[in-house]
Amino acid sequence: MMSPRPISEVRGSPHFRQTPLQIIHIVGNLLRIWSVYSMYRYLTQTGASVILFIFCCLVPSSILFLLLQKPWKGRSLSNTQVVPSVINGAITGLYFILWGKGLKSCGPLRAILAEYSGAVLGVLSAVLYGRKGHLWKKVGGLIAMLASFYFLSQGWAVATLSPFSFKDSLDSEVKTEQALGMSEMMVPILAGILSALRRVISRRVSLKNQLKRRLHAISLASATSFLFPVAMWDFIIGSSDSSVELPFSVWPFLSTVLFGIILIFYIDSIAEEKLHMVFSSPRHLMAAAGCIIVMEIVYKMDFSLAGFLICSSILGIGIYEATTLERVLWQPRFYA
Repeated sequence: MMSPRPISEVRGSPHFRQTPLQIIHIVGNLLRIWSVYSMYRYLTQTGASVILFIFCCLVPSSILFLLLQKPWKGRSLSNTQVVPSVINGAITGLYFILWGKGLKSCGPLRAILAEYSGAVLGVLSAVLYGRKGHLWKKVGGLIAMLASFYFLSQGWAVATLSPFSFKDSLDSEVKTEQALGMSEMMVPILAGILSALRRVISRRVSLKNQLKRRLHAISLASATSFLFPVAMWDFIIGSSDSSVELPFSVWPFLSTVLFGIILIFYIDSIAEEKLHMVFSSPRHLMAAAGCIIVMEIVYKMDFSLAGFLICSSILGIGIYEATTLERVLWQPRFYA
C-alpha cells in the first residue's frame, strides 16, 4: 500500500510555494481594477478632464517611484539604458492619455479587456521570426481577438444590449454604457498596444530585476514631464470653459496612485519573475476577468455575465493562439 507523501514534501512542491504569490497577484489585480472603476465613476459623474486627472496622479507616483528606487544611486546607468527609458516614458504618457480617454468613453470593462490587445505583438513575432507553418494560427488568434473586441463594442457584456440577456437591468445604478463602433474601441485598443510596446522596451533594456525598477522610475518621471505641457494646455483651454473642472476627490486620486500605478507595477513584476505569467496571457486575463465580475456586481453596472464570459473566452482563445506557440524561443522578446 502506498504511503501518503510527507507534509514537508508537499509544502516544498513548486505549486504549493506559488500559491501565496498567486493570491497576492489576484488581490493586487482586484485593487487595481477597483481603482479603475473608482476613476471611471469619478470622471463620468464630475466631468473632470482625463488628461489633468492622469497628470495629477502621475506627479506623486513618479516622485514616490524615484524615492523608492533611487536611480541616481548604485551602479551608474549608461546612455543605452537611459535614452530608451526616456523614450519609453513618452510612449507611457501617450498610453495613459489614450487609455484614460478610452475608459471614459467605453467604460471600465471594455477598457480593461482592450489592454490585452498587446498580444498582437505575438503575431508580429511570427511574421518576423516565426515559422511560416505557425503563421496562420497566429492570424487566427488575431481574428478571434478582433471578433471579441467587436462583440464588446456592440454591447454583448451590457445587460440591456446583450443578446444573451433575458431581462432588463432596470435596477442598475449606472447605465452610461452603450453600443459603440469599432472606431471608439480603437482608442483603448491602441492604448493596449502601446502598453505592450513599453513593456517590451523595458524588458529589452533591463535584464536584471533591480535595474528594471530603476529604469521604470526614470520612464515614469519622463512620462510625467512629457504630459506636463499637454496638461497645462488642457488646463488653459478648460479654464475658459466653466463646464471643464477638476473637482478634488480623495479616493479616486489615492486609489489610482497607490493601486493603479505603483502597486500594479510590483504585482506584475512578481507575476512575471516568480509565476512566469506575463500580462498578455490567458492566465492573466482569467484573473482579471474574475476581478471584473466582482467589480461589476459591486458597482451595480449594467452587466451581462453570459455575454462577458463569451467575449472574454473568445479573447482568451485569441491570445492563446497568438502568443503561446514557440513560447520558449520568443517569449522574452515579444511578450507584453
